[in-house]
Amino acid sequence: MFLEILNNAYLAGNKLLFVLIDPDHFQESEFQKLMQQAGISGIDAILAGGSLLTRGNMETTIQTIKKYTSVPVCIFPGNYRQIDKHADAILFMSLISGRNPEFLIGNQVVAAPVLKQMSLEIIPTGYMLIDGGKLTTAHYMSNTLPIPADKPEIAASTALAGQMLGMKCIYADAGSGAQQSLTPAFVRTICDEISIPLIAGGGIRTPQAAKSIYEAGATAIVIGNAAEQNPSMLTEIIQSKY
Repeated sequence: MFLEILNNAYLAGNKLLFVLIDPDHFQESEFQKLMQQAGISGIDAILAGGSLLTRGNMETTIQTIKKYTSVPVCIFPGNYRQIDKHADAILFMSLISGRNPEFLIGNQVVAAPVLKQMSLEIIPTGYMLIDGGKLTTAHYMSNTLPIPADKPEIAASTALAGQMLGMKCIYADAGSGAQQSLTPAFVRTICDEISIPLIAGGGIRTPQAAKSIYEAGATAIVIGNAAEQNPSMLTEIIQSKY
């Protein structure tokens, strides 16, 4: 269902908004408030996960999220341990922008037999880390260099390789807490090269930034920290989709 939503939006030229929830920061009362302020109808999916979980409980977080929304809940896994049967789908990601074999294929080999026993929808995803102006947890934990922000042609070629390898979507991420988001020109260069949906995230803090990334060709954007800090902003971003 998640991939169908993504593909249908891509083919129709529609835009999607995903909210990323980090189980380490999850609080039920704050999430309930976020859903009330943003309006369930405007958020197309909830992503759950993070590069490093030290306190959060994935199972409890996902079960609680599903109490307040009927939209798909998709796992955004930082490693093979972040799997839970209560989700609807999982972005089965390969970190194609890096050269660390553990995140290219190692974690996926460990996770595959576990996922086979579950009913989760598996979404083969080419994941690319882009330089967002600061070292992020994702960069550090994956032990990989991000693609330079002034080298969109590298990102475009990497995304195309992911598509040719059979990935169903590409996720370009400046990382949680990035100082700057992907530029519209960067996004446009990627989208001109591929014919599958692009998800863009990291450092998107304003409705104007979201709108420019949508207009550059991204099918979906992901809001994480900004949603936690200013839930009402999501309403404006939802309006920017149209």
